[in-house]
Amino acid sequence: MAESRAYLREAAAIYAKSFAIIRAEADLSRFSPEETEVVVRMIHACGLVEAAAQVVFGGDLVASARRALADGAPILCDAEMVAHGITRARLPGKNEVVCTLRDPRVGELAAKLNSTRSAAALELWAERLAGAVVAIGNAPTALFRLLELLAAGAPRPAAIIGVPVGFVGAAESKDALAADPRGVPFLIVRGRIGGSAMTAAAVNALARAGI
Repeated sequence: MAESRAYLREAAAIYAKSFAIIRAEADLSRFSPEETEVVVRMIHACGLVEAAAQVVFGGDLVASARRALADGAPILCDAEMVAHGITRARLPGKNEVVCTLRDPRVGELAAKLNSTRSAAALELWAERLAGAVVAIGNAPTALFRLLELLAAGAPRPAAIIGVPVGFVGAAESKDALAADPRGVPFLIVRGRIGGSAMTAAAVNALARAGI
């Protein structure tokens, strides 16, 4: 019979210890208390305390996103993994979580745009974009396309969480958002790091204050 190992088993205790370790090891000094809540959740999702150095908040992102969520704004996601990672029970306004990637029209739109399906899926956001919380955690092309739409006069969302991951375009798309956010509060993680888990964690932290 295998020897039983001693390890922490209680979920609440594991979370509490994890957050304590993050706060002890990560340099969070440049963030406000509200921003720190978000950053800690994002670090918890990726396991890298070094990620704190790459997180950038633009405008009053936390207040703007929380106000929009409380008012029932939709959350527009570029990927199903982002959408599925959002904890519905946390959402304060019974918010609709939207990912249009699987819409049957997307393939044709992608061919017309000569771009990815992720970018083309944003064409179906038009009626929901005004005042929404945008959560992009997978595709740099989606973030680039969002910036193009905003430059062309599309309605402004309340907040943009732009944390796509990857080696091609990820860093550049986030830099482009930070350089000209079109007046929209934003959150990015500079460089290649990012992903659906970090993005969903940010939304979950914004949906309910306190960790």
